[in-house]
Amino acid sequence: MAFTRRGFMMGCSTAIASMAGARFGSFAFADPLGSFNDETLVVVFLRGGMDGLNLVPPIGGADRGHYETARADLAVPISGASAALPLGTSPFGLHPSASALHDLYTNGSLAIVQAVGMDVNNRSHFDSMDFIERGTPGDKTTSTGWLTRHLSSASNLPSEIIMPALSVGNLQTTSLLGERDAVNMEDPGSFNFNSGYGQWRDAQRVAMRNLYGGTTWLHQAGLSALDAMDIIELNAPDNYTPANGASYPSGSFGDHMQVVAQMIKLNLGLRVATVDLGGWDTHNGQGNDGGGYFAGIVETLSQGLNALYTDLDGNGAQNYTSRLTTVVQSEFGRRLRQNEDDGTDHGHANMMLVMGGSVNGGLHGTWPGLSNDQLYDNADLAVTTDYRQVLSEILIRRMGNNQLGTIFPGYQDYAPINVVQGPDLTPVYGAEIFGDNFEGGDMSRWSAITGAATR
Repeated sequence: MAFTRRGFMMGCSTAIASMAGARFGSFAFADPLGSFNDETLVVVFLRGGMDGLNLVPPIGGADRGHYETARADLAVPISGASAALPLGTSPFGLHPSASALHDLYTNGSLAIVQAVGMDVNNRSHFDSMDFIERGTPGDKTTSTGWLTRHLSSASNLPSEIIMPALSVGNLQTTSLLGERDAVNMEDPGSFNFNSGYGQWRDAQRVAMRNLYGGTTWLHQAGLSALDAMDIIELNAPDNYTPANGASYPSGSFGDHMQVVAQMIKLNLGLRVATVDLGGWDTHNGQGNDGGGYFAGIVETLSQGLNALYTDLDGNGAQNYTSRLTTVVQSEFGRRLRQNEDDGTDHGHANMMLVMGGSVNGGLHGTWPGLSNDQLYDNADLAVTTDYRQVLSEILIRRMGNNQLGTIFPGYQDYAPINVVQGPDLTPVYGAEIFGDNFEGGDMSRWSAITGAATR
């Protein structure tokens, strides 16, 4: 007997009054045959331009001298109580406040990709974030986000998923722009009908479903939100207890990372989730000698990532980390040289973090150097790895989606750098690859997804 998510959930919704607090079993939404890709990709965006040179500073070699000269006050020390945490035998370390990340790096669950960015000369926060999240550097007119195009082009996902995409926070991120089935949630406890009691709330549910009874995209999006609300209200308690002794940091970032873990454990088909952590625009008072403001926000980031991994790192069916990849990026890095206000200004290349159970831990990418003749524009760390190369490897090896021409239009130069494990698929570039196979041959749908003209 065939049934769809929407039909099933509408039946559930109208019967809620008689369920008397019953809970759906997560097995109801599992894939017993294992025929679909069940990876979850979590994208954490550090808004404001995170200073990668102080998160992963050079601690040896000639570049240590260039770094100390350029940052007489801000440089992370290599000795004492605030010394950088060594990354093996490499000439790099982690900020002393990132000890929770250092633990992940040591056990091989964290990869650091250095000198990542875009080949676009831009120092605007908003432009750079738009370029990255739309997946089209230099072009802000693309009408959808790169995660939206991934979900739309993936051929290895079920046709019906309760919650394919989650954007945690007050606003849906641009990387999910145009994704009609994305759920936007601040916390599970408030994601419900909270007006009145008993039969009144049930009447609200029925009325809302009647309002969204049409067939347009708006009606479908409304029903998706109602479906998710019903499931989450029944299954996501306010008194959630993290597993394995995981401890999320206080504040919104810790809360949001916990929401991601909670939704993954509900087994509702979550494939992509986005979380933001702002506050990285450190033009002044960044913090001297490895301390201060920057140290505090690094600690929050470090503890939040570690808690997510620990919470999901179970055994057997609870081993969520084996199918979890978390990628962390920012719109750009900071200038090598500190400014007169004990801060750093907008720069160019940065670093990316990739965390998960199938990550090849360690340092990746090509380090360009910090001598003046090696700097971009005589001021910044140069880009040696396109950020789309890192994301493309995750998409291909972990998500099983090789449709790079759809996800990153115009990007042609993908080659793996072995950040994650998984099978290599031949990248497919260009709109013409879909032909009659794309959404049943509906090329107007291709145009809507990519913002490109119909061919």
